[in-house]
Amino acid sequence: MIDFSLTEEQIALQEMAREFAAKEMRPRAAEYDKGEKFHWDFIEKAFEVGFVTCGIPEEYNGGALSHMDTIIISEELAWGCAGMYTTIMASSLAFTPVILFGTPDQKKTFLQPFTEKPSLAAFCLTEREAGSDAGGLATKAEKVGDEYVINGSKCFITNGGLASMYVVFAKTDPDKGARGMSAFIVPRETKGITIGKEEDKMGHRASNTCELYFEDVRIPASNLLAKEGMGFIIAMKTLDKTRAPVGAGGVGVARAALEYAIEYAKTRVQFGKPIALFQDISFKIAQMAAEISAARFLVWNAAWRLDNDLPVGKESAIAKFYASDVAMSVTNTALDILGGYGYMKDYPMEKLMRDAKLLQIYEGTNSIQRMVVGREVIGPIKT
Repeated sequence: MIDFSLTEEQIALQEMAREFAAKEMRPRAAEYDKGEKFHWDFIEKAFEVGFVTCGIPEEYNGGALSHMDTIIISEELAWGCAGMYTTIMASSLAFTPVILFGTPDQKKTFLQPFTEKPSLAAFCLTEREAGSDAGGLATKAEKVGDEYVINGSKCFITNGGLASMYVVFAKTDPDKGARGMSAFIVPRETKGITIGKEEDKMGHRASNTCELYFEDVRIPASNLLAKEGMGFIIAMKTLDKTRAPVGAGGVGVARAALEYAIEYAKTRVQFGKPIALFQDISFKIAQMAAEISAARFLVWNAAWRLDNDLPVGKESAIAKFYASDVAMSVTNTALDILGGYGYMKDYPMEKLMRDAKLLQIYEGTNSIQRMVVGREVIGPIKT
């Protein structure tokens, strides 16, 4: 039987996340969006309610929430502020490969400390010349005795300047391309790590995004995840599980835009009546509502499949690209409804549009998601 209802526990979780977003995020969103500094007080509050570590397994003192639970939280936090949401989501992204492929000792050593005090992690895959083409990494890791020595650089790393742990992808056998990539856990205090410039972004400005440089960074061989050559698989399996929360973020941003547009349309009077009574405006609102509902169900479907250990590569890619596209189209339409007011920073619409754009880009651009889906749907082709 198909059932789209939430449990009582999930409804309570949703209400808690929505209240947190309304009280702790929205009132500060405009200030944090200036990007002048990172506000740790938000992370401290998110840590206290368990959002930062909600995906860490229970045996390591984490929240051990299901994927569906995480989706519910993600939508509400992105509804509050996409930049602050991204900070939390990026930490979860870095936790995921350790959860999936780490040994019990690695999980205890590197995940459990995050449950003891407010701190962040970073997923280090992207490079200047290796974005969508993850197999084109230039960063190298050479085995020297019982250590690996890492040299290279990473860019556009969310939480890069703040993280206490990095999951770094590097080539251990450059001649093998993607099959020569491996993944490593690198503590922040390791010598040889330099934090580069902080990026001045269009949106998600409440989050920290930096370049990172690794110069003769030595880590124990025991910090290797799984085994050499598994890096590409680790990255793809990780992203399969984390793209649905990005889709949920798109739903949250779009929902916020729709709510602002409705509020404005009901109070803005033109030609003697609220503009919500004009057919063109009401049709736009109806279309936005339909797109948001469709996006949410696609995201929920991906989360449900994850929780039931079903194949999810195609479904998570669809959820990510469709929901983030909806966020972009809905914020655009909502801004049209607000007109000139929507273009001004006095209203939140212009921020929502800026925030929506990044959702189409990070964790695999939407063009890459369509390639993933297209290949699976089309299947083998005889030539």
